Amino acid sequence: MTEREASKPLDMRLVPSAGFCWAATLFGIQAGWIAAVWLAAAFGCGCLVVIAVLRRGALARIGAGLAAALALGAGFAAAIAVRAHASQTHPLHGLADGAQVNATVVLTTDPAALSASGPQQVIVAARLEQFSTARGTWTVGGAVTVLATARGWESLLPGQRVEFRGSVRAPRHNDLSVATIRAPDPPLTVAPPSFVQRIAGSARAKFAEVSTTALPGAAGGLLPGLVVGDTSNLPDAVRADFKAAGLSHLTAVSGANVAILLGAMLLVVRGLTLGPKAGVALSAVVLALFVVLARPSPSVLRAAVMGSVGLLALVTGRRKQALPALSTAVVLLLAFYPALAVDFGFALSVVATAGLILIAPSWADKLRDRGWPRAPAEAVAVATAAYVVTAPIVAGMSGTVSVVAIGANLLVAVVVAPLTVVGAVAAVAAMVWTPLAVFVAQTAGPLLWWLLWVADRAAAMPGAVVSVPDGLVGAGLCTAPVVVLALWRIAASKPP
Repeated sequence: MTEREASKPLDMRLVPSAGFCWAATLFGIQAGWIAAVWLAAAFGCGCLVVIAVLRRGALARIGAGLAAALALGAGFAAAIAVRAHASQTHPLHGLADGAQVNATVVLTTDPAALSASGPQQVIVAARLEQFSTARGTWTVGGAVTVLATARGWESLLPGQRVEFRGSVRAPRHNDLSVATIRAPDPPLTVAPPSFVQRIAGSARAKFAEVSTTALPGAAGGLLPGLVVGDTSNLPDAVRADFKAAGLSHLTAVSGANVAILLGAMLLVVRGLTLGPKAGVALSAVVLALFVVLARPSPSVLRAAVMGSVGLLALVTGRRKQALPALSTAVVLLLAFYPALAVDFGFALSVVATAGLILIAPSWADKLRDRGWPRAPAEAVAVATAAYVVTAPIVAGMSGTVSVVAIGANLLVAVVVAPLTVVGAVAAVAAMVWTPLAVFVAQTAGPLLWWLLWVADRAAAMPGAVVSVPDGLVGAGLCTAPVVVLALWRIAASKPP
């Protein structure tokens, strides 16, 4: 980041809009549709007051921006009130707990195995199309969660229409879903997947097969997780090590995956001396292929958007552009997928990207001023900023804080980008020629060994994980030191 760019004030105009939209959506989902209606009215009244008070003078420009943000927040509150009302008055809510239904749904995610004692189960999100009971049939939508035995469910793909019989339970989470349906038996009927999902499913299966063939032990299950978030073959012990070491974000589809792949494509474009239009076109193709391969779910689309914003911040070094882009991304994602407002992954992505834009560049500059080389300064700044801003969310979510996360992430940072690129090449090659894909995947062996070794050693360190209260208490405990440090730094920077 140049000195001229650093001296420019940040463009914060869209931040209030993103904040009001997120707050309105979150409040409406958690508090219900009546509360959302009142919030919409409050935002609307606030907008009118701001217009009346700040319509003239030097504050008129600020008033216009604040009024626009309040008006947008009122619109989001009204929209979430409609959605929350539809969820709370859904016909499934009128059924007794455990009522038997015949349901027809369209799967929206891959079935994921549940790590629990007893019979093996899978969990899958779906969109309801129709259900029937002894009292009649309802053709109605709504988001549902299906808990099923693995028999006949484990190989299904997103987009498939499934008819099955099950018992109705309350939703697992307060996220606009209308019910959980337990399915003890195989599906009654299953429609074939779409062409795109069939190709994506085949590619994922071949990539997983190539990885386990080319790489021994846990490494074979880790490579698909790093590239497309497929952790179906990852041992539970490795999952536990990654969680304790603060590395579990590497095995989920995140904005980092997208930023790495688009960054690699940018280097290829520059190496071939192609123009900017060709670079944009190729990047769009890579992004589309990644979204299809990783599944076009809300979490993957969120990762694609956040990764693009993060790449903008890193490549251009222009926080002035990246912050409005992040705010716009938040508003658009919540407009299309309001349930993201209560998704921890969404919160982690937004906060981490904001840390990359707002904090990491200045911290890297301070380290360089102290004599650090550029690459280590940027690596330490990015890892530390990401840890500091996301630790309160992780604490509130899991009730734990990894004290070795910064060190572990710094140690593996050098191999994450090469592994992602090599894995992506192997995934594409798996669709064309298996021997080539196996060879490419084998080249990732030493890098995967290092990643697994760091996770194992970090997780084994005494006191690697500290337990804190979950929820708001744990988040507050992790936030307090950061706030105190920030206030101390502000006070210390003022002239006497």
